[in-house]
Amino acid sequence: MPAKKKTATKKKVTKKKTVAKKTAVKKTATKKKVVVKKTAAKSKPKPAAKKRIPSNISQEFKQFEPYKIKKGEEYMNEAQIEHFRHILGAWKKELMEEVDRTVHHMQDEAANFPDPNDRASQESDFTMELRTRDRERKLIKKIDESIDHLDSGEYGYCEECGIEIGVRRLEARPTANLCIDCKSLDEIREKVMS
Repeated sequence: MPAKKKTATKKKVTKKKTVAKKTAVKKTATKKKVVVKKTAAKSKPKPAAKKRIPSNISQEFKQFEPYKIKKGEEYMNEAQIEHFRHILGAWKKELMEEVDRTVHHMQDEAANFPDPNDRASQESDFTMELRTRDRERKLIKKIDESIDHLDSGEYGYCEECGIEIGVRRLEARPTANLCIDCKSLDEIREKVMS
């Protein structure tokens, strides 16, 4: 009789192992399907990602036509100067409109709420808006300096080393006054000093 028990136990163990193997095979097959699906998804071309443009840049500035550099063209010629004058002017105009909008908004929304929480919330909103406008005021000052540099013929040249900043860099950051190398060194110095 004890031999029969061993055989029955062996059959149960064998059945359990077979069931476990089948389950493992099913899981592997499922994983392969998932991998195939992921691979198929990767092969599909992705739509072109839209560039994220900071909100403090004017709508007109966002939509400017990049300058087409002609072969053998002199750097900072009349056409380029006019191109950047247009960009800087549009940007300044948009920032000035934002300042006016803020003043009107704050005058219209100013209320003496009886609830201290409402007053605190309003003051917090006004503080954030004023902080943003202060940054924009500084940016307007930089834009004015850049326009002055355009008038004097110094625009587009690095203030430290005197080399050309480059049309594409100036289109990306019209108020740039350092070439990419000098700006990188400046940032490294800032990190070391802090």
